[in-house]
Amino acid sequence: MGKLALAAKITHVPSMYLSELDGPHKGCRQAAIDGHHEIGRRCRELGVDTIVVFDVHWLVNSEYHINCAPRFQGVYTSNELPHFIKNMSYEYPGNPELGRLIADVANEMGVASRAHSETTLGLEYGTLVPMRYMNGDQHFKVVSVSGWCAWHDLEESAKFGLAVRRAIEERYDGTVAVFASGSLSHHFANNGTAPEYMHKVFDPFLEAVDHSVVDMWKNGDWGTFLDMLPMYNEKCWGEGGMHDTAMLLGLLGGRRYDQGVEIITPYFGSSGTGQINAVFPVTPLTTTA
Repeated sequence: MGKLALAAKITHVPSMYLSELDGPHKGCRQAAIDGHHEIGRRCRELGVDTIVVFDVHWLVNSEYHINCAPRFQGVYTSNELPHFIKNMSYEYPGNPELGRLIADVANEMGVASRAHSETTLGLEYGTLVPMRYMNGDQHFKVVSVSGWCAWHDLEESAKFGLAVRRAIEERYDGTVAVFASGSLSHHFANNGTAPEYMHKVFDPFLEAVDHSVVDMWKNGDWGTFLDMLPMYNEKCWGEGGMHDTAMLLGLLGGRRYDQGVEIITPYFGSSGTGQINAVFPVTPLTTTA
């Protein structure tokens, strides 16, 4: 039996990469980078062999998809923000076995899913950015899951998250960390105003709702949060439909989950969006239903 050792909601803002480069924004995202380093350190301490990322930059229109190629290697430029992330090289080992196990369990639970091990699919920056800071030495195997689910509902994504947990604990012989890689509110700065919003949230309403959500998370008030999640996603422009967050909470037990999160990188604004690094304590599932 395998082990889910660590779960987290993490940022992947491309300005983290920009923060490395000489220029006016050098060092601007050091707190977020330091948060990724700390999460990576904890994964090593816990004996994690594989990191699964729910990536909201991987858009799919049907089914749930798992990129579990045996190896990932390339040079990446963001088609969304090519002036932020360009010519970024990467190389990480994959985990075809775990990817296939996740798809098997999800399909058995009635959630249509596909694992892609013999594939030329690349990784998106929702996976590449955190792996750059957590996994630069290729210590961890990587599995990336489509998290921008355009025609799916949040309850089904929570069920998929539970399938990931079952695959890890019931069929995999190893130790895994799982990250929901996506923002809180996600309204970008309007065209032509980006410099003004480099370190800000787009609107005070969005920032206020985000802070209320973070308080719920810290207090373990998951019932309230799950009740408001569909409207929060709709009114606050949830990134990828917030399917990464629904998957994460399904993984942890849904409404039965009662833990408060640990904030690793405090909430911050980036290009209009709300961001955070937060660890969600892993507790045993109280039901197999």
